[in-house]
Amino acid sequence: MLKQRIITALLLLAVLLPAVFYPAGEVFAIVAVILIAAGAWEWARMNQYGQTGSLIAGAVCAVMCLMSWYWGLLYAPLKVLWIVAGGGWVILGAWLLYRGVGVWATVPQLLRLTGGVLALWVAWLAVVQARLLGINFLFSVLVLVWVADIFAYFAGRAFGGRLFGRKLAPSISPGKTWEGACGGMLGVVACAFLWRAVDTSADLGVASIYTRLAQVNGGFMVLAVVFLAVMSVVGDLVESLFKRSAGVKDSSGLLPGHGGVLDRVDALLPILPLAMMLGTL
Repeated sequence: MLKQRIITALLLLAVLLPAVFYPAGEVFAIVAVILIAAGAWEWARMNQYGQTGSLIAGAVCAVMCLMSWYWGLLYAPLKVLWIVAGGGWVILGAWLLYRGVGVWATVPQLLRLTGGVLALWVAWLAVVQARLLGINFLFSVLVLVWVADIFAYFAGRAFGGRLFGRKLAPSISPGKTWEGACGGMLGVVACAFLWRAVDTSADLGVASIYTRLAQVNGGFMVLAVVFLAVMSVVGDLVESLFKRSAGVKDSSGLLPGHGGVLDRVDALLPILPLAMMLGTL
């Protein structure tokens, strides 16, 4: 399993890194369309659509992305969209986690499919605009999620159950602990100050999200990155809720050793529009 995970990760990096660093951001946009369309296909399968219906969902999501590109949305200010999408993730994420796994089955199937495809489309717009803002900005957002996950893992292993005495969401993801979540928050705060210290660019057009947030003040930067770390956990838990409701372990087997595309981007789905909202308003 470990060998398979490593091989898959190396293959993904071999595709993603050249696309990210290619001077024209549009190359990354094309790669992102493929991944997001695959995520829409997985989403439809998880919601009991057949093979044909799932392929149609993936195609529709890809067309939405390409038409948005054609209409110039990649280069337009989308502040209202980021606020609506980010607010939707906060409100609906809290509602879903409060109500638990059982509530998902009460939502109409078509509404579930539509909501998922829209969330993926917004995430595509956000990640491509983040790349167009600069590699520094894009990587600062991605690293925030990775740091939150890594620190949460090690804090959970070291202190899980010892400080708070209970799990974070045992009915949804039994492995997650409050200690791990707090460790992830501390990790992103440390990352923000470190990145801010080495990010010497005075040009906000190429600055990281941390530098942009610090333009308000250091306290705002801390609050913002902690909020983003919390929402990365929400994204992870919400996808776990979906999978438990669907009775599946992984969103698909597209990425051997890693599960599916949704399994790898679940924490990013709420973070991307929220990061664009905080980084551009």
